[in-house]
Amino acid sequence: MTIYLLLIVAMMFAMWAQVNVQSTFTKYSKVKNSAGITGFDAARMILDANGLYNVKVERVSGNLTDHYDPRTNVIRLSDAVFSANTASAIGVAAHEAGHAVQYARNYAPTKFRSAIVPACQVGSYLSWPLILLGIIFTIPQLAYAGVILFSLTTIFSAITLPCEFDASSRAIKALSASGMLREDDIDAARKTLKAAALTYVAALAVSLLQLLRVVSMVRRND
Repeated sequence: MTIYLLLIVAMMFAMWAQVNVQSTFTKYSKVKNSAGITGFDAARMILDANGLYNVKVERVSGNLTDHYDPRTNVIRLSDAVFSANTASAIGVAAHEAGHAVQYARNYAPTKFRSAIVPACQVGSYLSWPLILLGIIFTIPQLAYAGVILFSLTTIFSAITLPCEFDASSRAIKALSASGMLREDDIDAARKTLKAAALTYVAALAVSLLQLLRVVSMVRRND
């Protein structure tokens, strides 16, 4: 019962985090940065400063769909970021540039996260069928194999945290080092990225509690 209560709390926190990141982004989307640079400019500035001239920056449709694709070596920025000269836009763009720098510098957590993506995809498809079959046919080994596959999602969430925090740290340092922005610009970008980081913290909390719930369920049936 305690696990279920904690899971409900964690899920409520996750929902709040999603609302918070949206409201924070919207708030600072109304604040123009002092240098007048766009999200594209910020990303390009950081990439070029790190010698990553081969990384492209493109526009992508959607809201908060910004991401770095290591397969194509492209940063994709949403409409509200790519050409916007707001505090939130430069924060988000700089964060994605931070991810590109991580790959270029062989940042270990990022490499590990990429390496386990295929296993996580397999785990997401097979974990529950194995758990349910193990429970229905009273085959503990099958159920625990499903639990192991299920745990890959939690491991992925756990390794995502340092990746996201490090990318944000690189972003803020790069924006500060540029000398183009005022301190209030940097602070607004930092607050935007902190709000985004909370969504990953919430995701890890939910994943951990989901894993504990599954383990408890399998153990009761064993």
